[in-house]
Amino acid sequence: MSDSRIFDLKVMSVFPYGEREKNVFFHGDGFKTRIIELPAGGAMPDCQMSTAVIFYVVSGEVEITIGAEKHLLNEGFCLVGESSVYSMKSPTGVKILCVQIETGKSNLQP
Repeated sequence: MSDSRIFDLKVMSVFPYGEREKNVFFHGDGFKTRIIELPAGGAMPDCQMSTAVIFYVVSGEVEITIGAEKHLLNEGFCLVGESSVYSMKSPTGVKILCVQIETGKSNLQP
């Protein structure tokens, strides 16, 4: 039997940043998924990600900073990035799916 599950990200409850490990809702072999939510005007401080990441905006909009680069993502957009320092802020509020992937070498292509 498959270990597959279905999650409704739009209604999923989210814990505050101080309890962010509770927002991990699935662990697989070499990856984990979490939900991130920021209120209007909310921010996530610099966070060193030791994994490759995918941030998918479920609802709202967010400005994600990677080093000195800033990217504005709206609902339906995603950012795929390597291990780096990330921070976020949202003028309107945002809910994001984050997939963290353990990799030995990046396979990102332009």
